[in-house]
Amino acid sequence: MTTKPAAAAARATVYGYPRQGQHRELKKAIEGYWKGRVTADALRATTAELRRTHWLRLAEAGIHEVPTGDFSLYDHVLDTTVMVGAIPERHRDAVAAGPLDGLFAMARGTQDVAPLEMTKWFDTNYHYLVPELGPDTVFTADSGKQVGELAEALSLGLTARPVLVGPVTYLLLAKPAPGVAADFDPLTLLDRLLPVYAEVLADLRAAGATWVQLDEPALVQDRTPAELNAAARAYRDLGGLADRPKLLVASYFDRLGEALPVLAKAPVEGLALDFTGSAAANLDGLAAVGGLPGKRLVAGVVDGRNIWVNDLTKSLTTLGTLLGLADRVDVSASCSLLHVPLDATAERDIDPQILRWLAFARQKTAEIVTLAKGLAHGTSAITAELAANRADLASRAESPLTRDPAVRARTGAVSAADARRSQPYAERAVAQHAHLGLPLLPTTTIGSFPQTTELRTARADLRASRIDTAGYEERVKAEIQEVIAFQEKTGLDVLVHGEPERNDMVQYFAEQLTGYLATQHGWVQSYGTRYVRPPILAGDISRPTPMTVRWTTYAQSLTHRPVKGMLTGPVTMLAWSFVRDDQPLGETARQVALALRDEVDDLEAAGTSVIQVDEPALRETLPLRRADHPEYLAWATEAFRLSTGGVRPDTQIHTHMCYAEFGDIVRAIDDLDADVISLEAARSHMQVARELAAHGYPREAGPGVYDIHSPRVPSAEEAAELLRTGLKAIPAERLWVNPDCGLKTRGWPETRASLENLVAAARTVRSELPAS
Repeated sequence: MTTKPAAAAARATVYGYPRQGQHRELKKAIEGYWKGRVTADALRATTAELRRTHWLRLAEAGIHEVPTGDFSLYDHVLDTTVMVGAIPERHRDAVAAGPLDGLFAMARGTQDVAPLEMTKWFDTNYHYLVPELGPDTVFTADSGKQVGELAEALSLGLTARPVLVGPVTYLLLAKPAPGVAADFDPLTLLDRLLPVYAEVLADLRAAGATWVQLDEPALVQDRTPAELNAAARAYRDLGGLADRPKLLVASYFDRLGEALPVLAKAPVEGLALDFTGSAAANLDGLAAVGGLPGKRLVAGVVDGRNIWVNDLTKSLTTLGTLLGLADRVDVSASCSLLHVPLDATAERDIDPQILRWLAFARQKTAEIVTLAKGLAHGTSAITAELAANRADLASRAESPLTRDPAVRARTGAVSAADARRSQPYAERAVAQHAHLGLPLLPTTTIGSFPQTTELRTARADLRASRIDTAGYEERVKAEIQEVIAFQEKTGLDVLVHGEPERNDMVQYFAEQLTGYLATQHGWVQSYGTRYVRPPILAGDISRPTPMTVRWTTYAQSLTHRPVKGMLTGPVTMLAWSFVRDDQPLGETARQVALALRDEVDDLEAAGTSVIQVDEPALRETLPLRRADHPEYLAWATEAFRLSTGGVRPDTQIHTHMCYAEFGDIVRAIDDLDADVISLEAARSHMQVARELAAHGYPREAGPGVYDIHSPRVPSAEEAAELLRTGLKAIPAERLWVNPDCGLKTRGWPETRASLENLVAAARTVRSELPAS
């Protein structure tokens, strides 16, 4: 293929960049501030230096227009809540006393005040803080953060583009505030919100902004005519402002569909569209609306969510086609690079040849710059880059790492019967209750206990050969002993071993399965200061040896109470990894499911009567378009059942999900056929319990009564009141008592107090039941 030079020189840009820094300086500074070891001024200095470093690296790489405003101390949606003055009533005193502590109070809560609800950002593993709005909400503009960061970038001599969450997406992500009728529609506040955005845009123009990006990813989802009309009105009004910068409206994560004509007609100067994966349909959509004459198009042709090198030739073909559909075509990633690690060259333990298959944020930046150069000056200007790229793609396609004939033969032999339990739930429940002998409202935890400094130090010492394997395992055993003793003393009914040997619920298993690659520095933000290192799913999956049996059976030897075996489910293993893009996801899920099935069978054979297979990502991975739901849910639920379908009727299968909107997938939760499901419910005030009841969910459930993502300790009465609310939807014989999620990130003092209160609450409510 030969690409002619573009009529107008294409430019390179990005929508956003990883925030943490090369050594997670942001995490360390914020957590140091929370603990009183870092001053507010020192924290601000650290964040300013991180922004400066990121912008200069982008500019040095050849990015023509750097983003500002995408940097956040916790979450960019929370920053938008501050920008528009939508502070919940319960947090106003904290914000008035100090904006920094007020921000963290909204994000994390205090002992006396609950935080904002947290949920997943579309179909990613990033969490945002949900705006709380009502008919009495008054919006006021506060553009200080956005103007300040723009000024920082301009002072470096850079061309900068502020990035804001768009007004329509902001309202569509919001929920009715506590005490507001559940049917209140935040989108009805649009006319009240738009003047605030107008004020912010005027402030940014006065500060030197030529362009401002307004992110509207909610428009790639199925939208009603009323919602599309609201989007049209929003951009008619904002586009018609006299005192504003040029507007670039951005969407990502999927195809725009029926929203594309709305935005194409809007009086804005540019659109930024995703052209990767299913969003490649945006190309046909653009052609159908007659392109974007007179407008700027920012083309997201580099995948901003996965880590494989771009097919530069294929992307140039797409870009060449787009040249005929817009006045100007610039090149970008498909979305913010927030969702990928910072720099692949930091990985010293990955084979150099395999490393050439990978592109983290810095490598994706280079790909964007190369594509812009090729589009602007023709393929002859990037001949060497294209040749190297073709070689890297061929190396991956031909590698024996990617295909294992034995694995493929096994997945090909799977039958429908393999993904079904031998007896229906009603019969299994009788056998399980007789076998386990648990009380009404049985208490348990989700799996992990606090990962102490001593544990992390021991793990680091093992990697650095400062201690040997035997010494490390003695430390793990001591931790399991402490966790089991605490749970017995507290009075929990079904125990866990606490997972002291695990670094991460996906990475731990990935490191023991064939086909996965682990990184040392591939950190990605999940929420706030929580960063994870998603493993890389590069080839066919199998389980050479048992992964959890030893530690689970050791824990069981310390107690007569049942100890749960703890596994991560196949969908979550995919969702929280960088998954291979060279075969259907369903095929990869089936491979992982069969590996986990071997582990489940070995746990049962070793005497484990309760096995939990966590699927917190089942809702998160749901495609954004309803038309794509059935195919996904079919393979996702089959993979779970394939993992668990081989156990005896009296073995109780649990699963767990957290921090997502469950109403959309209640039928799929039912289709998992798990005996017990635990779900996040504390921040959402038991909403999921009502959703399960409305569906007629027939199995046991544990809607959480303790929000583990906040440092506050819920009182026994608070937990009891949540339980009473849960009992209005789920009968006592099917209701469990548990936290929202694992306790890995919490400290021991708050964990002890919270679980003691949880057990006390269960006993109190149990005593109130007629069956008692």
